[in-house]
Amino acid sequence: MTKIYHNPRCGTSRTVLQMLQEHGEQPEIIEYLNHPPGRAELVALIKNAGLSVRDAMRSKEAVYQDLQLGNPALSDEQLIDAVLAHPILMNRPFVVTAKGTRLCRPADVVNDIL
Repeated sequence: MTKIYHNPRCGTSRTVLQMLQEHGEQPEIIEYLNHPPGRAELVALIKNAGLSVRDAMRSKEAVYQDLQLGNPALSDEQLIDAVLAHPILMNRPFVVTAKGTRLCRPADVVNDIL
């Protein structure tokens, strides 16, 4: 089953959702700000997308700066803890299909897994 970790306020996320629907997909829509993934699910998303934890984070969010998450001494576990505590730090949209997992930024990356 196709899933999208979606923020309806994000233009890229809305575009990717529309692209999925136009492709005939009826994805499970997970509004991750209201229903954030647990640790194991978050770690799996990042790993399956082939990203580092930092690549999966929104470094422009104020909380990223406030918590000094750009510090290279922080471990992946510490960064995951920060994302779990502040889901806004999770980049979006992540899409999971039978063909793989991608962070769909830019939106056309979704075509790789359709």
